[in-house]
Amino acid sequence: MKFKNYLNKFAFVGITLAMILIYQFGLINSENITAQAIQISNQDTEFKELISNSLEAWNTNKPDNLAKFYAQDPELKFYDALPMQYQGWKDYQTGIQQHLFDNMPKFTLTANDDIQSHRQDNLAWTTFTWHLSAELNNGTPIETDGRQTDIWEKRDGKWLIVHEHISSPVSL
Repeated sequence: MKFKNYLNKFAFVGITLAMILIYQFGLINSENITAQAIQISNQDTEFKELISNSLEAWNTNKPDNLAKFYAQDPELKFYDALPMQYQGWKDYQTGIQQHLFDNMPKFTLTANDDIQSHRQDNLAWTTFTWHLSAELNNGTPIETDGRQTDIWEKRDGKWLIVHEHISSPVSL
């Protein structure tokens, strides 16, 4: 009988201890999940603001206003709709002036509400879709949708785009 009482007490203590550990682990785990959610939320807010500010710069039709968002390294690649690619910021700056802004006096890019950001240390990538309302020099209106992926690198405390890929759906 004493042995049975000992087993019952041992089982009770063991179950109680297990419940306490599970409860504490649950609290730690839920705190981590909450902390991660807050970090993701703050991160999304930071990149939503960066993207909004960069699109405002695009909407000025002046590549010089965009320069502060892009790393200036000559070996970086930027993929745009026209032409297929640019090599380095200087090439991109010249190309968007020639292919876009010189041909479209009215140019308005608007990000849709689907911006996502992912961050790993000093690197991040963002994805979003956008709408372009523009007008060619001859008055022809353009309304189109596209998608964009940017790779960002934090340099000297500032996020800069080190790679950009812009595309639009194609009807086949």
